[in-house]
Amino acid sequence: MAKNVLFIMCDQLRWDYLSCAGHPHLHTPHIDALAKRGVRFDRAYVQSTICGPSRMSFYTGRYVSSHGSTWNNIPLKVGEMTLGDHLRPLGVRTALCGKTHMSADVEGMKRLGLAPDSEIGALVAECGFEPYERDDGLHPSARKRKRNENYAEYMKEKGWDDENPWETVANSGEDEEGNLLSGWFLDNSDKAARAAEEDSETPYITRRAMDFIREAGDTPWCLHLSYIKPHWPYIVPEPYHDMYGPQTHMPVLRDAAEQDDPHPVFGAFMEERVSKVFTNDTTRAKVIGAYMGLIKQIDDQMGELMRFLDEQGITDETMIIFTSDHGDYLGDHWMGEKELFHDPSARIPLIVVDPSPQADQTRGTVSTALVEAIDVVPTILDYYDGPELGHIIEGKSLRPLLHGEAHALREFVISEYDYSFRRARRNLGVDVKDANLTMLFDGRWKYIFSEGFRPMLFDLQEDPNEFFDLGGDPAYDTECARLNGLLFQWNRRISQRTTMSHAEIEKRGVYLSEAKAGVIIGFATQEDLNDALSRIDEPEE
Repeated sequence: MAKNVLFIMCDQLRWDYLSCAGHPHLHTPHIDALAKRGVRFDRAYVQSTICGPSRMSFYTGRYVSSHGSTWNNIPLKVGEMTLGDHLRPLGVRTALCGKTHMSADVEGMKRLGLAPDSEIGALVAECGFEPYERDDGLHPSARKRKRNENYAEYMKEKGWDDENPWETVANSGEDEEGNLLSGWFLDNSDKAARAAEEDSETPYITRRAMDFIREAGDTPWCLHLSYIKPHWPYIVPEPYHDMYGPQTHMPVLRDAAEQDDPHPVFGAFMEERVSKVFTNDTTRAKVIGAYMGLIKQIDDQMGELMRFLDEQGITDETMIIFTSDHGDYLGDHWMGEKELFHDPSARIPLIVVDPSPQADQTRGTVSTALVEAIDVVPTILDYYDGPELGHIIEGKSLRPLLHGEAHALREFVISEYDYSFRRARRNLGVDVKDANLTMLFDGRWKYIFSEGFRPMLFDLQEDPNEFFDLGGDPAYDTECARLNGLLFQWNRRISQRTTMSHAEIEKRGVYLSEAKAGVIIGFATQEDLNDALSRIDEPEE
């Protein structure tokens, strides 16, 4: 039987909004069932806390400062190897149903003569995926060219003649008089979306994934099923819209101390409009009710999808990865959206089900190893017995952990954020080139380097809620210096030499290989050269 991979990603799903992660009221039995079949990685972190750069790290296995797509709509440059580029030579059909947030390097493609409608050009423009059905969400009427026309046509067949049913049907409600209530406005989050549940985005894209799996047949495949929820607009159809009242909501995680002389960047983000709106408890409660409903809908669709795999008889040949591209503050830390590095934003759910017999010993366990989003690509490549590509891929395969090999993958995790596009940068008077943040977390200490400002520092052992920033306290200068040294060590890595492997460099040697090619350097006489060449198989010093 062919090996398959189902790589499932939600958008903006927090790590702690699953019952298997401890949420007391949001029960997610189907996702929990995946955790029981595999390993739930409890300390998984994204390489950037916003959709585009995070996903480009997921798809390349490389840090943001390596692939260069540092913010939404900054193109992934032509030449960056992606998951599909690694899998296609192995005979694996690599396809997409859902979102990538990929922006094509149009100028680079034009320079190289790659036509967007050519086979290679289409793959380059679609982040290496065969676009079985691309749906990035975010289809307001002003952005018609971004719209998923397949979904629009589907809704038209269902009787909706709206010009943009994504916006006016799937992501809007209506009042008793039939007036449209846009899901863009947070106070409408408690309304039921106009779409029937089965016609809303999550069930629709699940069915499209099933269509792909049927069509793929016996060909080995890797399908990226990428949901656009529970990302805003926060609105969900019946019966999910009113399942979760305020009594089911987790208390907001924020402390007055966070507003007392905050780090300048943190303070600037607390002043953003999307942060201020979440300080209104009534609005926040409406959003969280919808957010939980959207997650419950995803969990129900996981049940449908797993039953489908069983019916197709391919469950035992399919690796399943379930994760998210980042979290959502939801008012925690006086913040809305994501972007900074508190756990509600940077920490993600990650469940991996490896069907291999070697993984039987770890099924149903929880790993506390520090893992990163960039570990997904090498894990999948390892599953298909692909080559190790350490000169390109910066992540590490999780399969040793899945197979019970007890060793740490890394000392720390890294996440990066370019805030040059944000109002906060302008309000702070920071130049575009300096608007970057880098987080290093070693399992206890979370250190954030901020160009032009003091660092931020949190001790998650003593302050697990991350309320107290110690970065400005001289008593922690030694700790900051230690962590900054680790960050400096990480920054010295070679990440751009991707066209030749370490093994190839090791094999080639230096002086003797040059001598064999007629480039004679460092020899005083012909006799010295002859002597060296006679010992060609001996290791060079």
